[in-house]
Amino acid sequence: MSGHYPFVALVGDAPHAWIMVNALRKEFGDFPVIVEDGEPSKTFWKRRLKMLGPVTVASMQAARLPMKLTKRKTHELIDQMIEEHDLEPDMPEGLEVTEVPSVNSEAAREALTRYAPKAVFVINCRMIGKKTLRSVNAPFINYHSGINPAYRGMFGGYFALANGEPEHFGATVHLVDEGVDTGDILYQSQVKTRPGDNFHTYIWRIASGSREIVLNAMRDALNGTLTPYKREMPSKQYFAPTLFGYLWTGISKGVW
Repeated sequence: MSGHYPFVALVGDAPHAWIMVNALRKEFGDFPVIVEDGEPSKTFWKRRLKMLGPVTVASMQAARLPMKLTKRKTHELIDQMIEEHDLEPDMPEGLEVTEVPSVNSEAAREALTRYAPKAVFVINCRMIGKKTLRSVNAPFINYHSGINPAYRGMFGGYFALANGEPEHFGATVHLVDEGVDTGDILYQSQVKTRPGDNFHTYIWRIASGSREIVLNAMRDALNGTLTPYKREMPSKQYFAPTLFGYLWTGISKGVW
């Protein structure tokens, strides 16, 4: 229904995305969700190859093998988090969903224009281009599993621990611009790990401790009281761990 809802969500299908969508639904009621298709693996790695070079990309892909060895130990821990924090990691029934090939597709822009929201909540999507950002007169507000600007890009929680900075294990809710997690900050969370946490549980752990900052940001957006700010700290974009980096960090620091 055009213009009926105060905000919409742009999401990529993932448990932490639905955790936040479900938390927002409890607070604000129903709203439409635009779900983009996952980027094909071949396209993703081709882009990484061009950006980082063949040696680094090969090492990143090789690191996925030892990562799989730790995944089997995480199911029980994730189940505990779901129960303890009342997480809802699945797409809810009865949701008004529009599926699009990409947030940068004409279909996505048409859906945004149709809903005419006051704000757009973004989570687990690819970079949003200028054309989509300008398709509606509304702030795009992104949830990022990392502390910006020091841990932009991918796996911010893991890299904060790998760098010996557990105080930067958390999330950022920020305005979206055309950069990679470079928009002004709205809220940040600081989350503590638990024994047994590893690469596969970090994103769950951060989500379990970061729902309130998402709710706060969307309340501000709807009330017209957004207060963006910049944080003075070194800025760096991260990608996936390399094989040597992952193994060395695990063996030397116990961060897997």
